[in-house]
Amino acid sequence: MWTSAAKLVESSGIALEAIWAAKLRSFMTVLGNIVAVTSIIAVVSLIQGLNASVTQAILNQAGADSFSVQQYPVTRSDEEFDAVRGNPRITLQDARAVRRYDPDAIAAVMADASGQGRVSYRDRAIDSTRLQGVTSDYVNFSTFDAERGRLMTPSEVDTARAVVVLGWQTADRLFGAEVDPLEKLIQIEGVHFRVVGVSAKRGTVLGQSQDEFVVMPLRQLQMILGSRRSLSLTVKPRDLARIPEAMDSATIALRVQRGLKPRQADNFGLFTSDTILDIYHQATNGIFAVLVGVVALSLVVGGIVIMNIMLMVVSERTREIGVRKALGARRADIMAQMLTESVVLSMFGGIIGTLIGGGIATVIARFTPIPARIEPWSVALGIGITAVVGLFFGLYPASRAARLDPIEALRKD
Repeated sequence: MWTSAAKLVESSGIALEAIWAAKLRSFMTVLGNIVAVTSIIAVVSLIQGLNASVTQAILNQAGADSFSVQQYPVTRSDEEFDAVRGNPRITLQDARAVRRYDPDAIAAVMADASGQGRVSYRDRAIDSTRLQGVTSDYVNFSTFDAERGRLMTPSEVDTARAVVVLGWQTADRLFGAEVDPLEKLIQIEGVHFRVVGVSAKRGTVLGQSQDEFVVMPLRQLQMILGSRRSLSLTVKPRDLARIPEAMDSATIALRVQRGLKPRQADNFGLFTSDTILDIYHQATNGIFAVLVGVVALSLVVGGIVIMNIMLMVVSERTREIGVRKALGARRADIMAQMLTESVVLSMFGGIIGTLIGGGIATVIARFTPIPARIEPWSVALGIGITAVVGLFFGLYPASRAARLDPIEALRKD
């Protein structure tokens, strides 16, 4: 075992000496690998960052411990949407029906609606701010918080008091750092509201702020924006493991409330955060796979270049190989040496490509809205792939070197 390890270290040292002795040629040889691994690391890092960012945004909106009821189910074509276009709006009667049907499985049901409006404080105003109106059960959902101040109480929501909780950026833009927003009066579409809380900072997704919003009682939102808009329901089960049971109960409750017959299809849609994430992954996985596949093609080109260079190396070092064989080196020793040189040369390109790719992903994440996340497995994958490329494309040159006749090799000038 120790002998094998020593031989590997010795072979790697010889390979590094050969790379250093012909620095320019070695760099040009692995240029294809450098470009390929740079692209793979950069693309995978951006994909991982985007996936993590979108996942967090979906969990912030939908919550991992709940599911939602919407007017329309998932549709993937115009024909499917035409079939559900006539679905009735979700109403407060639907919310009450779901809440009453199975209280053992369902802990809370929040009805909410959203829209956009102008929010102002003195001489500062924000146009097109997202307004969200909620019912009193909203306090049971982890997607709502108050880093400063407090949340609206259920009684304030039920009685439609003119109180609001501001998103972090909304409060920052209206009041700045010098004014405490709590208990201040703001105007939303000309109606006065009192600020009782400010939510914690959530960050951005693809440059879109997740902190510019106002939460208010649902009836206040309906008075400002109109009451004929469809609601959505967010349902929280008693236990996370009972989400399927709670979804079944909600389905039955809605079908009974809407008078649907057994053979009639549901005229509403149920979504969990996993459902939304699945839709996102289905929409993007194909694109990401094509990107990685196209980039990986350059690895094949790089491997072919390495094979050609190694064949040239074998030709240049024919006499050296003959001397080693004459001194007792076996075919396996020669083959192992050449394969080691091929793998080390290829991995040299992989390491440089990994460093450059990680740097590119970091720069993109720093100066653009696109997030990046450099995962350890992607670094191992990038370097590991180049090792496999070097091994595969080094087999033929190594076997050719191992088959050289020592007498003929020593005759070569």
